[in-house]
Amino acid sequence: MALYTLCCFLLLLYSSVLAKKGDVIDITDGSWRDILQGEWMIKFYAPWCPACQKLQPEWKEFAEWGDDLNVNIAKVDVTAQPGLSGRFIITALPTIYHCKDGIFRKYQGSRTHKDFINFVNEKEWESIEPVSSWFSPDSLLMSGMSTLFQLSVWIRYCHNYFVEDIGLPVWGSYILFGLMTLFLGLVLGLILVFVADYLCPTKRQRPQGFTYPERLTPEAAKLLRELEEEQDNEEDGEAMGDNSLKENLRKRTGRS
Repeated sequence: MALYTLCCFLLLLYSSVLAKKGDVIDITDGSWRDILQGEWMIKFYAPWCPACQKLQPEWKEFAEWGDDLNVNIAKVDVTAQPGLSGRFIITALPTIYHCKDGIFRKYQGSRTHKDFINFVNEKEWESIEPVSSWFSPDSLLMSGMSTLFQLSVWIRYCHNYFVEDIGLPVWGSYILFGLMTLFLGLVLGLILVFVADYLCPTKRQRPQGFTYPERLTPEAAKLLRELEEEQDNEEDGEAMGDNSLKENLRKRTGRS
């Protein structure tokens, strides 16, 4: 009886080790930064995609070699993680990325588990141009894209809530979103005006086109200051024209 129990325990332990060895890691918006450390192969897929369904057994078999190759095998469901879809600019399914210590490369080869194994084991990824730092998933630009994709999903969710749960007509939902967009635009514009006025306050400018002579005698400089004071104190509040200022300066200095 003890021998039978020991055999069952060993069989269960062996099965659990095999299952762990062939596991494919699920990457989410909250855990995606884990792939910035070490070596990874990440598959982006959708459950409804026929090509993704065809790739699934090959990817599963490739995952069983993960420990031997010292590479992490992962997957991302773009329907459940729209932020990652925007962060990695997923335009086709399935899409496969290779990542080595935060440097990303897009895999473009054949999609069999043997091809994946050779790609990692023979370091074929070294011949592929890395993704530009501007479009790297951890860049500021791609973080903005991720937020934009998440916002679009949130807007769709709100639209479905208004139409299906509340019973609002479709056109009513569109009008509501239009009013919200207009209001947010006005608020944002007002904030930008305040910020611009604070950073660059309005200053009184001299008449357009007026330029000082490169060199002025002390008498001419004094007369010029007097003319400027007269200009500032005019009752009508209008600035004196460039030609008028120059003409008065010539008359007082006796120049032609």
